Amino acid sequence: MFKTTYLAFSILIILGLDLVHAQEAKLIESAGEFQKELDLEYANSEESPLEPKDLKEFKGLDFFEIDPEYIVKAEFVRTPSESPFTMKTSTDREPVYVKYGELYFSLKGKELKLNLYQNQELTQDPEYFDYLFLPFTDLTNGESTYGGGRYIDFRIPDSKEVILDFNKAYNPYCAYSGRYSCPIPPKENDLEIEILAGVKAFKGH
Repeated sequence: MFKTTYLAFSILIILGLDLVHAQEAKLIESAGEFQKELDLEYANSEESPLEPKDLKEFKGLDFFEIDPEYIVKAEFVRTPSESPFTMKTSTDREPVYVKYGELYFSLKGKELKLNLYQNQELTQDPEYFDYLFLPFTDLTNGESTYGGGRYIDFRIPDSKEVILDFNKAYNPYCAYSGRYSCPIPPKENDLEIEILAGVKAFKGH
């Protein structure tokens, strides 16, 4: 009886580990697909934020190696009573946002939080009505990554547990050209750790 129970328990553990590994592999694959799509977008002259001289020499963005450590489970907390505010940008543009929710997660032994924001103009767009904006800064900015911080795209979640993948962090268009107006990550989204994932600083020609 004991041997049978132990064997069954061992099989359950193995199946559980296989499921975890399969989920991790799927998330890593998703990050790789995101980065490939970003390269294709930036190589397309009709979509690219690159200056013509940089586009001519473009062979792909510089990414950190995809690292599952930077794919974390986060608790999503809705904050429904927030007031609209003007988010600072790199120009005089003043887009209106509302803090939509908060993400609580652990990374490198630290308990961290990031705010999610919703652009009020995009709520009227049927393609982006559920789009959430996650800008952040970290200790790599100005060193291995763009000094103005980076962004991660989000959609309104349908559960309290979400996946936060820093391998999908990308630069604002301002990292590539002065033609753009880019939101500046609010101070409360400054992470006091290094995020060695996603897009690195761009070195133009």
